[in-house]
Amino acid sequence: MKAIDIQALAGRNSLEQLKSMENRDNKNKRTGFEKLLTDSIKQANSLQLQANKAVQQLATGANENIHETMIAIEKAGVSFQMMMQIRNKIIDAYQEIMKTSM
Repeated sequence: MKAIDIQALAGRNSLEQLKSMENRDNKNKRTGFEKLLTDSIKQANSLQLQANKAVQQLATGANENIHETMIAIEKAGVSFQMMMQIRNKIIDAYQEIMKTSM
């Protein structure tokens, strides 16, 4: 069996490593929510761009399928409405937090 160096485990370096791991975990938690919002906004924007492209193709005659164009427009509209509702809920939560007294 291999002997474990207790002093090395309890040393200053291991404490700093532990703190660094904790800071990294906290940073990942913060960026998780930020990443979720950013990805959602990018997806809504992508759907809007796809709808715009579908409308342009329909207008120029490159695509004659009005059903696909309308579906793309509705997807973009629903995505935007959902994004706005999420924004409203975040603002409401922030305002509620700001109302609380310390």
